[in-house]
Amino acid sequence: MTRLRNTLRLGAALAAILPLFGMAEPPTADRPDDKLTYHQDAARTGWNAHERILTPDAVAGHGFGLVWRSPRLHGLGGLPPRLFATPLYAGGLDIATETQRGRHDVVFAATNIGFVYAVNASQATALPAGEILWSARLTPRPCLSIGGNLSTPVIDRAANRIYVTACDVQAGWQAHALDLSSGRTLPGWPVTLNAETLNRPGVNRNGTTRYPDNPLIQRGALNLSPDGARLYVAFGGDEASGWLVSVDTRSPGIASAFSTTPVTSETQGGMWSSGGPALDAQGRVSIATGASILNTQRNGGVAGVFPDTPGDWGQSILQFRDGVEGLTLAGTYTPFNYCQAQSMDIDLGSSGTFVIDLPSSRTSTPRLLGLAGAKQGVAYLLDRDALPGSRVKRPACSQDPATDGSLLAPDPQPQFGKPGPLSVFAPYSETHGMVDQAKSRSTAAQYRDARSATYLFVSGSSKRPDNLSVSVPPGLVRLKVVAAPGRPAYLAMDRQQTTETLHNPGSPVVTSRGARGAIVWVLDTDAPRSAPLYGPKAPRPVLYAFDARDLTLLWKSAPGLLGTGGKYNEPTIAKGLVFVGTDRIEAFGLRPAGGAAREPDTRSLGDVQFAALPARQTVSAEKAQQLFQARCAVCHGSGQPNIPTLAALARTPPSRIVQALTTGPMRAQAVGLTEAEIAGLASYLSALPH
Repeated sequence: MTRLRNTLRLGAALAAILPLFGMAEPPTADRPDDKLTYHQDAARTGWNAHERILTPDAVAGHGFGLVWRSPRLHGLGGLPPRLFATPLYAGGLDIATETQRGRHDVVFAATNIGFVYAVNASQATALPAGEILWSARLTPRPCLSIGGNLSTPVIDRAANRIYVTACDVQAGWQAHALDLSSGRTLPGWPVTLNAETLNRPGVNRNGTTRYPDNPLIQRGALNLSPDGARLYVAFGGDEASGWLVSVDTRSPGIASAFSTTPVTSETQGGMWSSGGPALDAQGRVSIATGASILNTQRNGGVAGVFPDTPGDWGQSILQFRDGVEGLTLAGTYTPFNYCQAQSMDIDLGSSGTFVIDLPSSRTSTPRLLGLAGAKQGVAYLLDRDALPGSRVKRPACSQDPATDGSLLAPDPQPQFGKPGPLSVFAPYSETHGMVDQAKSRSTAAQYRDARSATYLFVSGSSKRPDNLSVSVPPGLVRLKVVAAPGRPAYLAMDRQQTTETLHNPGSPVVTSRGARGAIVWVLDTDAPRSAPLYGPKAPRPVLYAFDARDLTLLWKSAPGLLGTGGKYNEPTIAKGLVFVGTDRIEAFGLRPAGGAAREPDTRSLGDVQFAALPARQTVSAEKAQQLFQARCAVCHGSGQPNIPTLAALARTPPSRIVQALTTGPMRAQAVGLTEAEIAGLASYLSALPH
């Protein structure tokens, strides 16, 4: 016991002095191997500095590969499962199964059809690795037109619970709290997040905006306040404002909310990055907002960006305090070119914010906030103690990059010929960045080396200049946070990965043992954003491992090895295993010399059915025509190549149109539509002359 106490004291002392020697590590849970939230921690650093097994040499060797697979998770009415949410990990949990109770390392997975699973990750227990320990069905009829469940849950280990959202076609979005050991819903939950609850007087802290009757997209990963008392849930949509909701976890209910516009009619500012909100050690919440594709489709131009409206926060980074008065705006930043980029749907909010803390002796801006990539492929660095924007309204539209309020490098940027934000993925454009032309939809990961230099890894895709829908290297870059005593920090390009083409990657994550043996892991869907995730031609993702020192490729998964999954998720790494969520959980690691992976698990948990609902409502042909004119006509009536004409749509079976709008490439255009409206659109198109 005395030796144990001395060891603990030594560990505490080392933790206190390591930052003085440039060995500072990101914040961790009490159990350093745990991954309890998206991108490793509440600050969204994306860095696991406690990986002792997976070194660059080990991963590049012949012993690394597939170790086990879980069964394929539940389907729904013939629709196979997909994981858009990143798997989470908690070690040494006391889990009660139907047959026994014991301690397990556990991977948690949430699927797009409203299921949550606890999967055994332990390879030295009576149950085989990959076995389902418990499952919970959150809704009998998920909102498949908006993805059902897209966001990564968050675990409160101290409270022994996991928070997860799911959308039900009747109730709308609900925040659930489940017992980690059993998957049972905790008393007082779920909390409903819909028009009825969010439009109550006093809930919204920004104007009179109304949450719409039809649910918005909830893709942003959930996050928790440092004390676990507040759960943060972000929403985005094209016919509505973005919303950040603060949920009281102690007395379950909505504490407050903040809409990104002060009036309902000014639709913009969706918060839909997979990264969700980031939190710093001071308890401040930050999140990026975006544009509206409908403004672009309607040729709304700068007027549809509403630059002169106070309290209108599209295409911005927002910082909040959450106290007794609820969510209050603490700071803002809006890029210099927000009017032009936003009018062309080149979302800033497609990437997530992240927190960086540097020693105060190294820079005059030790508390930083960053965003890197986004649809334009640009990186931004901010002093989070002094965000440059007003808390009343955005700045006037500008075309001068030198006026940008972020921390700019002193040297001119090539795309501007003067100082301005750093372009990460070429070619720079202020007119093209929608759908497959977007450069990035991920959250950067950070790493600090033995000399205390801080680096950021950004995933995305550069584009061919003559065809901006075709991806080319680099798809992974390393940026350096340049710091000098008494001066503001800024970003500089440090290295590019030039051998591999990434098409639509999720966020990179970094593993290392302290400052040694750093590896960058990226999961790429291996197809453009518009590729359908269902059907015989659905893409199979690829897992990559790169050496963080020079971005050389260490290893990548063989074509077709992984099952089809969702988009924008990332691998989870713990105790020498890399967990990937597709239509199941798939684990990679080091195998014994001459060993092979366990035989692939071909089992399926089977299909469940939709719950019965009242008779389906219908919409009139006139209403369907109005929907088509508002959402579809600008493209399908344009005569542009590769876009189906009205005659082609009329020859398309209604079932295929419904599939394209609910689970296929046109899902973004159907956001907010009811099942009846989607069915009405399909019927309207099939009745057109052809």
